[in-house]
Amino acid sequence: MKGIIKKVLIVALSVSLAVGTGALAGAAYKTLFEAESEYALSRFGSTGSEVRAIQTKLKSLGFYKGSLDGIYGSQTKNAVYSFQRSCGITADGIAGPQTLLYLGLGSSTGKSGFTNDEINLLAKVISAEARGESYEGQVAVGAVILNRVAHPSFPDTLSGVVYQKGAFSCVNDSNWYQPVAESAKRAARDAINGWDPTGGAIYYYNPAKTSNAWMRSRKVVRVIGNHYFCI
Repeated sequence: MKGIIKKVLIVALSVSLAVGTGALAGAAYKTLFEAESEYALSRFGSTGSEVRAIQTKLKSLGFYKGSLDGIYGSQTKNAVYSFQRSCGITADGIAGPQTLLYLGLGSSTGKSGFTNDEINLLAKVISAEARGESYEGQVAVGAVILNRVAHPSFPDTLSGVVYQKGAFSCVNDSNWYQPVAESAKRAARDAINGWDPTGGAIYYYNPAKTSNAWMRSRKVVRVIGNHYFCI
């Protein structure tokens, strides 16, 4: 049904342009755009539920401080820009398909239930957090992130977990911008496919680098390389 509507709208748009009916052409294009995708692209000047969803997600991640008014103004644009820079993707302030996927608002998923961009994001975190660790240690870091997605105490999207304020220091340091190791890409897929070397851990830390008393009080279930994995 959606395909039929799209064809009808394309014909209407073509006819409108041919006869020079600008207003009709504009209306046909707007309807075609809205029919094509619930979440497609938002930019400065956009309004509506998609913009509100973007603002809500950015606010939960700490990038947006404004009101959830559904208006894509300068505050929203700047927040999107900051988020894009933190992800290492094209930073243009426009919430296109890739940005929406990183925000957990996209709809293109594979058999694993995760989008390619989410898998790449997981690999990026593994590479930044577990650089120098054994392969098992890299998979373990990925498993912790996925365990958090499934845990009721954490955000329910991969991007929400990764960008949760204070969760992973790597997103704010130079490691975040280093090339993603090929081993990290493999480790991300192994973790998604169900390998959890930690046995269900939702935290980990390096005792040589962490002085946080609360973290050190967690029950350690596995030690892999330099990381203590905890529940």
